[in-house]
Amino acid sequence: MRIGRLTFLLTLLLSGCTGLPEGITPVSGFDSDRYLGKWYEIARLDHSFERGLEQITAEYSKRDDGGLKVINRGFSPENSAWSEAVGKAFFVRSASEGYLKVSFFGPFYGSYIVFELDRDYRYAFVSGPDLSYLWLLARTPTVSREVVNSFIEKSKSLGFATDQLIFPKQR
Repeated sequence: MRIGRLTFLLTLLLSGCTGLPEGITPVSGFDSDRYLGKWYEIARLDHSFERGLEQITAEYSKRDDGGLKVINRGFSPENSAWSEAVGKAFFVRSASEGYLKVSFFGPFYGSYIVFELDRDYRYAFVSGPDLSYLWLLARTPTVSREVVNSFIEKSKSLGFATDQLIFPKQR
């Protein structure tokens, strides 16, 4: 039940929103092969489709059609259950640019913009179609205070409400 609701709400919130927020520039030189695999959610702005979840991860793998398969997963302590949403992502302009559109339901897509990426692909700053969507993702369940501070500083300078960031528990 929660998985269906998670997918529906994500789709409803992101449907048809594949633009770039003002001031956000996708990274260039993006290598999707290096981006594949598991990422841990370190910080985010809150949305109903993730509310109350902990141990949130996103896992990316290749699709036969040139896109990426996306599996978002999180644990709800309140329900003692895992929620999972499976989606697909495609590059908007070029496979060498961190600008994708993602869908978790049918033909409706939302922007997924990597606007900062560690050169070793250890962490990524990600935006959605507007300034209410923001994530710090990392290859490990924790990152240094320096990375968190850099994320907050850069995101705040771009207009994100960093005072509203949530740092979900990771195990």
